[in-house]
Amino acid sequence: MKRILTTTPYLALTLPTTALAEAFDRPIPQPQTEAAEFWFFVGSVALLLSLVAVQMLVSRR
Repeated sequence: MKRILTTTPYLALTLPTTALAEAFDRPIPQPQTEAAEFWFFVGSVALLLSLVAVQMLVSRR
């Protein structure tokens, strides 16, 4: 009980500071760069080629 009574003033001092917190600003999405589009294309082609390779391996009996 003694510990609760000694920590209560510190808790009361920290509560108002959280009430004064700054509002959340949503991040603005950035446009996609040409380099990102290029690497996305490369990844998409690699995925398609791997799917074709798997299909060819699975279809062989």
